[in-house]
Amino acid sequence: MSKHEFHPDLAARLQHFTGAEASDLLGAPFGPPETWDLKIEDREIEGPGGPLRLRIYRPVSDASDRPCLVWLHGGAWVGGDLDMPEAHETSRGVGGRADAVVVSVEYRLCNENVHFPVPVDDVVTAYRWVREHAAELGVDAARVALGGASAGGNLAAGASLRLRDEGETPWQALLLYPLVHAPLPEPSAELAAALAKLPAGLSVPDHLMAQVFAIYLDGAPVETASPYAFPGHAEDLRGFPPTYLDNDEFDQLRSSGERFAEQLRTADVEVEQVTSPGVLHGHLNLVGLDVAHATLDRMAARLRQEGIQ
Repeated sequence: MSKHEFHPDLAARLQHFTGAEASDLLGAPFGPPETWDLKIEDREIEGPGGPLRLRIYRPVSDASDRPCLVWLHGGAWVGGDLDMPEAHETSRGVGGRADAVVVSVEYRLCNENVHFPVPVDDVVTAYRWVREHAAELGVDAARVALGGASAGGNLAAGASLRLRDEGETPWQALLLYPLVHAPLPEPSAELAAALAKLPAGLSVPDHLMAQVFAIYLDGAPVETASPYAFPGHAEDLRGFPPTYLDNDEFDQLRSSGERFAEQLRTADVEVEQVTSPGVLHGHLNLVGLDVAHATLDRMAARLRQEGIQ
């Protein structure tokens, strides 16, 4: 696949894209879902605003020291759920590949009454619950990673920063096409060339991006936002957990992920940075696509890797 070419399976669909079919374009499977032999349990724990639902994915064989990923779906802070592919298929795929426990979190979504820091509070609560219940879950409490995609990547990064400041730095962070700056950094010339190939209707206009920020921050200016809301604005990222950062090639948010990787390296944080080729924002939702499978392989490899600390 040469530079700035859409994945062939995506390209075939984009030929017929009219600007009003994004959900159909990206929602239809590209292949069958994977099969993994896992125990899946829904559980409610006490959260800062009432019951907080978790979905726990565990290998069927007994073990007491597995790695764990606390996982957060995307949805612009206002949408998404535990059943969407980015939550369910990712959790199954990573858990099965890595022989790991994955805990998917149903954090509270933003609306007219819910704003930052509510979702971050939920994520921190879920992470701490997993650490406290490590023995019950068959998890090594020293190997609990925190990860998420898109807005979930934002929450994973923000919660990781807060946990660092409170002396509980996660084992590692797995950030998939995250939004960690507001407004977005200017794209590089290379990214601008890729974005120029996006069909009309597949990029987010500035005014809609501003609306999303306003909902998350309850109308507060992004310039005054806490670094726990937008970790790319943190003055000091030293001590942030070792990070896997995966961006999509044809994605406006790639400018944020790439800039964050630079900031982490400047702060002497270990970073593995990948650009998933040929795909649009949110490729973990593309069930059956080989690029999504490759990302799950890399995520699982991070969880299996010895020596990350």
